[in-house]
Amino acid sequence: MSSASSSVRRIAATVLAAGAIVSAAALPAAAHDGDRHHQQRPRVEISRVQADSPGREDRSNRSLNAEWVEITNTTRNPINLRGWTLRDSDGNRYRFDNVRIGARATIRIHSGNGRDTRTDLFQDRRDYVWDNRSDTATLRDDRGRTVDTETWGRRR
Repeated sequence: MSSASSSVRRIAATVLAAGAIVSAAALPAAAHDGDRHHQQRPRVEISRVQADSPGREDRSNRSLNAEWVEITNTTRNPINLRGWTLRDSDGNRYRFDNVRIGARATIRIHSGNGRDTRTDLFQDRRDYVWDNRSDTATLRDDRGRTVDTETWGRRR
């Protein structure tokens, strides 16, 4: 009877050990999934959009540059946006060169021509990018992952 009893104990110990290993392996994955839902804001976000250029839309450079998208770095560290893209719903794309956005800083991306600074970038376009009535601005990182989107109006 003692050999049967010890066999049962060994089997029970093996089953418990196997269960502990499976539980330990599953725990990090479950904890990671929960973290994703607790993240409230992206590190870099589209903070404002001026899609409707104020005044007369005459395709002048002044009017084109009054159409813009602001991007804000919400972290305490500067971030290099090299290779990141900003797109509209029609597929117009602006690709960031070697642009560094400071900690808790905002940059404005204008549609028209101009000289890039630390706070203002220019797409050097001769036509409007953002639809006044409805559009979506999509910011993607250098790996093509969507970082943030901003939608206004209704798309058909």
